[in-house]
Amino acid sequence: MQAPEVQKRDGLGRVERVEIDGAPFARRVADGGRVPGSAWIARRLLARERRALRALSGLDGVPHEAAGASASDRILVRGWIEGEPLSRAPALPEDFFDRLDELVLALHERGVCHNDLHKEANVIVGRDGLPWLVDFQLASVHARRGRLFRSRAQDDLRHAEKHRRRYTRAGRGPRGEESGGAGRGIPRSWLARAWRRAGKPLYVAVTRGLLGTRDGQDAQRASLGPWPAWTPPHGRR
Repeated sequence: MQAPEVQKRDGLGRVERVEIDGAPFARRVADGGRVPGSAWIARRLLARERRALRALSGLDGVPHEAAGASASDRILVRGWIEGEPLSRAPALPEDFFDRLDELVLALHERGVCHNDLHKEANVIVGRDGLPWLVDFQLASVHARRGRLFRSRAQDDLRHAEKHRRRYTRAGRGPRGEESGGAGRGIPRSWLARAWRRAGKPLYVAVTRGLLGTRDGQDAQRASLGPWPAWTPPHGRR
């Protein structure tokens, strides 16, 4: 294994690019920081990601856990996705957001909600032009499709729709007009409203103020662009 290349570091640990038997992988190390309890939080988030990836095993558009390389409760090794975050992609296929909707719905079919799709950095544009989803630390796996699952699933679709609108409005779209997808017209759920009013301020205070976590420059494309060029549709998976 070659020396790791650190991609991200914060108060909860780090994400590294490593090579195993000549193939690239992403390794998340949940070692916490100086803040008491941060290591415990980091391990809990890593466990959530591992559970979600295992529930999604074999699904296109999701990185898969590397078998035998993630035995520790503080280390997760998954496939490396060659591509760019949505916020930095220079080009998008005309049907990119349709494919993104399909991928999000495929997660839900397996009972998994991502719960962090508002970040453009968590949507990767692969070299093949297809969408990939990463960072499942906040993901939830649901055995039942009750009210909590439905609320979280709707919020996933709503966030995907927000990205679609942002990239297609004001003449930015492939046909110079905004188009709607699976999340069009979905209002903010009761869970999202509660999170926005109470949970998010606390989360920001803890992760940014105490743990030093930042979304980084790639979190969202600047309003002035440059916006991606549009290429012919990729087609269905």
